[in-house]
Amino acid sequence: MSYRPPFTLTDEIIDLLAKVSHALGRLDHLQHSPQAIQLRKISQIKTITGTLQIEGNTLNEQQITAVLEGKTVLAPMREISEAQGAILLYQQADSFNYQNQEHLLQAHRLLMGDLLNRAGQYRHKAVGVYGAEGVGHIAPPANQVSGLMAELFDWLNTTTTHPLISSSVFHYEFEFIHPFEDGNGRMGRFWQYLMLNHWNAVFSLIPVENMIKSKQQDYYKALEQSGAAGESTLFIVYMCQTILAAISSLPISDQVSDQVSDQVKKMLTVLPDDWLSAAEIMQLLGLSHKPTFRKNYLEPALKQHSIEMQYPDSPRSPKQKYRKHSI
Repeated sequence: MSYRPPFTLTDEIIDLLAKVSHALGRLDHLQHSPQAIQLRKISQIKTITGTLQIEGNTLNEQQITAVLEGKTVLAPMREISEAQGAILLYQQADSFNYQNQEHLLQAHRLLMGDLLNRAGQYRHKAVGVYGAEGVGHIAPPANQVSGLMAELFDWLNTTTTHPLISSSVFHYEFEFIHPFEDGNGRMGRFWQYLMLNHWNAVFSLIPVENMIKSKQQDYYKALEQSGAAGESTLFIVYMCQTILAAISSLPISDQVSDQVSDQVKKMLTVLPDDWLSAAEIMQLLGLSHKPTFRKNYLEPALKQHSIEMQYPDSPRSPKQKYRKHSI
């Protein structure tokens, strides 16, 4: 008898599926809008930063961007290597088939190649998953990993379960098995990312991993509670709620036009690649009224991610400068 991961399709999950589907429908038009390229690049940076920070990596979005651009970053070498592996992984996401177990091993090799001697191979020793109070989960014995992963992929290749559910189930089951010596959290999140993007390409604009980072303790709690319950229902609920929150966090509304305003277009035309202060940009535009500049030029450009701040953590800094988005 083939394996079927245990979960219960509750009224809450059905309601969340409807809400997520409705929210995704409102984003469909973005895939071919002028904003799509920038949103996709920004989402990738946020996604990589989020999934690394969940595992304790301290690099922020600006540092991840610098690593992506090949610039020198002052940080521990291991953290740089983790970032480089994650960047390679997400950049090559389109080359992986989420139903192919060999592709999972290849993806792990890409992610962890500079960090593990056995990258791309299932573990050969016992591992424990640590929580706030010590070891929270003892993974199945190493000699069972290959069989358990084969069963999981057999289910993945035959299931007709809704992708929002099946991707969450896979994510949970993967973390329960913990098939690798290291990198399991990153790989579980990446494989769900892969599955969701295959189902609906608009997910390339949605930094789900970044939202998981902001709800990190709830993430661990959902995994632990599902483990205690012996099924992934609670984790499915958590992931659907998190996906919905990630969609809602996008700086897009139904009323926002796909078209970049004439004022923003004009500003982008005169902006050089260097950082400039608001006063310097106003001078280039021949403007003297700062409130008008902020309302019609600066704020719409920031909202559309057409420009970026030099100090995003201090938007009102007197030293603040801006440039065309470089990600």
